[in-house]
Order: sequence, then structure tokens, then C-alpha cells
Amino acid sequence: MEWLAVFTPDAAQRLAENHKEQAPLKGTTRERDFEPVCKLFLPWAAATWLLTELDDDGLAFGLSDLGFGTPELGYISMDEVYSVQGPGGLRVEQDLHWTAKHTLSEYAAKARSAGRITA
Repeated sequence: MEWLAVFTPDAAQRLAENHKEQAPLKGTTRERDFEPVCKLFLPWAAATWLLTELDDDGLAFGLSDLGFGTPELGYISMDEVYSVQGPGGLRVEQDLHWTAKHTLSEYAAKARSAGRITA
């Protein structure tokens, strides 16, 4: 679980809480449209993720934009994201200065229109 070091303790806790709240609601009309808890990015590339949930095994849910003009909602393996290394051993980072202003579905709609996450 090296990937856990990517998140601040507060973000990790909120992501886990959202997952626990959402789990019994998945597939129903009562699913929550959370505001993203955090924004992750690759410092050397155009990849960005806005995450709302995270389970104990490192499966996150959110909006992904790998920089190819096709942002999408879905599940993200933090093991896979964390395994990517850039120049000088750089890895994915949490944007510590970012705060959500919209729900995930609002960010997704804007990203589909723009062809990228604009957060």
C-alpha cells in the first residue's frame, strides 16, 4: 500500500468514508454525487484525477483524464497509478492547494465539453 502515501491523512479518511457511505447505494437511485475529495496529477505529464472514493484495496472512483482528450468516470487502481514513474523517480502527487467547487458529475460534464479536466 505504498500508494497511501500519496494522500494527506484527511483526504484518505474522507475517501474511505465516502466509499463506506456509497457502497450500499451503488446501482440505486440514491447514489451520492460527492464533491471530489482530492485532485491527483502527474508532475511531468497531462494526467489528472479527481477522486471521490477509495476502498481498502486501493480501488478509487472518480474522473480520469490521461491527457488524450477523453476524460471519463470510473474506477482507478491506485497500485497502477502509483507504479508510474517519471523523470528522477517522480510519482503521482496530490494537489494540496486544490479544493472542489462542484460535484463530480458537474466536473465530468465540463470535462467532456472541454476534452479535459478543467479543475
